[in-house]
Amino acid sequence: MTGAGDATVAAVVVLAALAALAAAGTGRARGTEEERGNRTAGRREVTYDGRALILDGARRMLFSGDMHYPRSTPEVLVKSLLLLPGSRIMLMRMWPDLIAKAKKGGLDVIQTYVFWNAHEPVQGQYNFEGRYDLVKFIREIHAQGLYVSLRLGPFVESEWKYGGLPFWLRGIPNITFRCDNEAFKRHMQKFVTKIVNLMKDERLFYPQGGPIIISQIENEYKLVEAAFHSKGPPYVRWAAAMAVNLRTGVPWMMCKQDDAPDPIYHGGTNFGRFASSYVTTSYYDGAPLDEYGLIWQPTWAHLRELHAAVKQSAEPLLWGAYSNHSFGQQQEINAQHGLRTAQVVQSINHVDRWKFFKEPIPTVPSKMSHVGNQLHEHLSTTKDETDYLWYLSAHNYKRNGNGQLVLNVEAHAHILHAFINDDYVGSVHGSHDKPGNIVLKAPISLREGRNSISLLCVMVGSPVGLSGETNKIYTSEGSSHAEWSTIDKSMHLPLIWYKTTFDTPWGNDPVTLNLSSMGKGEVWINGESIGRYWVSFKTPSGQPSQSLSVFMLAYNVKEILSVQSLQTNVKCFVSLSFLRYHIPRYFLKTGENLLVLMEEIGGDPRQITVNTMSVTRIYSSVSETSTPSLLSREKHSAIHLRCQKGKHITDIEFASYGNSHEDCIESGQNCHGSCHAEMSEFVVKNVNFSTSKATC
Repeated sequence: MTGAGDATVAAVVVLAALAALAAAGTGRARGTEEERGNRTAGRREVTYDGRALILDGARRMLFSGDMHYPRSTPEVLVKSLLLLPGSRIMLMRMWPDLIAKAKKGGLDVIQTYVFWNAHEPVQGQYNFEGRYDLVKFIREIHAQGLYVSLRLGPFVESEWKYGGLPFWLRGIPNITFRCDNEAFKRHMQKFVTKIVNLMKDERLFYPQGGPIIISQIENEYKLVEAAFHSKGPPYVRWAAAMAVNLRTGVPWMMCKQDDAPDPIYHGGTNFGRFASSYVTTSYYDGAPLDEYGLIWQPTWAHLRELHAAVKQSAEPLLWGAYSNHSFGQQQEINAQHGLRTAQVVQSINHVDRWKFFKEPIPTVPSKMSHVGNQLHEHLSTTKDETDYLWYLSAHNYKRNGNGQLVLNVEAHAHILHAFINDDYVGSVHGSHDKPGNIVLKAPISLREGRNSISLLCVMVGSPVGLSGETNKIYTSEGSSHAEWSTIDKSMHLPLIWYKTTFDTPWGNDPVTLNLSSMGKGEVWINGESIGRYWVSFKTPSGQPSQSLSVFMLAYNVKEILSVQSLQTNVKCFVSLSFLRYHIPRYFLKTGENLLVLMEEIGGDPRQITVNTMSVTRIYSSVSETSTPSLLSREKHSAIHLRCQKGKHITDIEFASYGNSHEDCIESGQNCHGSCHAEMSEFVVKNVNFSTSKATC
C-alpha cells in the first residue's frame, strides 16, 4: 500500500485547510434536489461533479491507497505448535490481512494497476491464476466493505518491467507504443476490453453491486506526450473515447493529464523477473504497509489520524467555499514508533548442505545459436525468455612482442562478463543514473593459435541464455537430472548454480533470505523465482542497493501498553545491515524447501541465513500538551503501545518523565527527561502488569 512519506507535514497543510473551511460555514450548498432524491431512490450509481465522487446521489470523502496484487500472495503457509501436540500446518490469507490493515488505517478505496504482461505473457494466452487472480483480489476487497479504483493503464510504469507492456508487442509490424498508432491501439483496446468484460461478467462494477467505483485509462501520459508530437493529443482523445464507450457505469480518469477530454479527469515484492531496469525485488518498502505486510510506524498511524481528521470535516470540504490558512510548521500528530527486526531462524553454513553445478562456458556455436558476421540485438534475440545472451567469437593469435594484451568490449547491455578460453577475465555493469554504453577493458593472456572469446551479456528487466535455465535445474524435477557436486572450493567463482534445502520456519512472521555474502543472480524457492539479487550493485553511498539496517532480536514484545506523560522504549537491540529477500509463505512447503541460486559474479552461499521479520521494538512519547487521538474515547493525552498481531509486551526497557534533552524518537536512544526519577520505569511496569497482565 502506498501513501505519503511525511504524514506530519501533510497533516499541517490539510488540517489548516479544514479549519479555514469550517470557519467559512455560511453559504455552504447542501446538494441539489436531484442529488437528495437519488439518495433515497435505492439506485446504485456513481458519478463525478468536478469536486467529489457521488455515490447514490451523495458526495463522498474517500481515501485510497495502492495495493498491487502480484506483489503479494493470496495465502501464506503458517507452521504452528499451538494447541495440539506436534506441528500444525494451516493457510493464512495474506490479501485479506493486508486489506484489513489498510481499512483500519482509514482507507475507503484500494487502487491497483492491471499488469498486461503478467496476464498476457504470450499473445492470446491469458493468466489469471494464483497471485494474478484479479477477480479474487477484488472480491476480497469487496468482502471487507471497501471500494476499488481499477487502474487499467495498460501502461503502468510502477517500477515494473516494460511498464506492464508485454514483450511480444515488439514483434507487431509497424507498431509504435503509446501514440496514435493503429497497431498499438488495436492491441491496447483488445486487452482493456477483455479486462472490462471480465469485470462485467463477475458483476464487479458498482452499478452491478460490485466495489469498482472508478477506472483509469493510460498513466501519467502528460510526462511523455510532447515526445510524440502530433501523434500524442489524438491518442489521448482516442483512449478516453474508447474507455467511455465500454460503458462500465463508473467514471474514468487519466492520471496527471490536464488535457483529458470530457467526461474523463502496500509496498510489495517484484517476484520473478518483473522488476524494471536496475531494480531488484523490494517495491516501496517504506509504505504504511511494508514489503512483508507489517504495519510501518509511525507512517501508518500518522495517516490514520490524518484520515480521521479530514473525515471529521468532510462536510465543509465537500460543500464549503475554499480558502487557505496555515497554522505553521509546529503541528504534530503523536504516534507510536517501531523498529523492524530480523531473527535468524536457520543458518545454512555446513559445507555438506550445499551442492553446486558449474554453468558451462560455450566456446563454439550450438544448434540454438544465430551465426553471422554481425551482432544480433539482445532483446530481439532472447524474446525476453531470459536475461542472458552469449556472444561467441575466436581469435587466431601469433605472438608479436611482449606488450600487455587488453580485451576492449563496448556494449549496450546492463552487465557484461568476459571469458577467454573458458577462463573468467572480468565484468562491468552500468547504472540507472548513467544509462548508455558500458565498456570493459581487461588485461588478458592468449595462447598461440586459436583462442575462444565468450561474452555473456545481461539485460536486467528485459535462444535461452544459460544451460541451467534451459534444463530448469531450479525445479525439483530439473534439479534431479543435473550433475551436482559438493561445493568444496567453488565459492567466489562466476556462473555457479548452488542448491540446498531448509525447513519452513514456525509461526506466521514474514520469511526472508540474507544474501549479503553473494554477488548477483536469481533465487528460486521450490521452483518459484523470488527475484533477482544484486549485492554487488552499490548505491551512491557505497552500500548494496538492497541493504536494510535492522535490529537483531533480543526479546519478543507482545500486546498493549498504555501510560501517560512518559517517554518509553521497549527493549534494545544490536544494529547491523544485511541483504533481505522476501520469501512468501505461499511458496513454502510443510517440510523441506528447495533453494536454488544462480550466482553470476561469485559469493559464499555458506553465509546465507533464513530469517523472520517482525516489529519487536516499539516506543513513543507524550506530553500534557499532546492532542488526544481522534480515534480514542479518552479526553486526555496518552501513550498506546501496540504490538503486531499475535504478540504481546514482555518487558519495559526504559521510561522517563519530563522534557527530553534530545530527540528520542529520531535517535532511538534512551534519553532521560528533565524531571527524570528512578521510579519512572517501575511505575510504567506496574501500569502494564495491572492492566494487561503481561510477564517478562
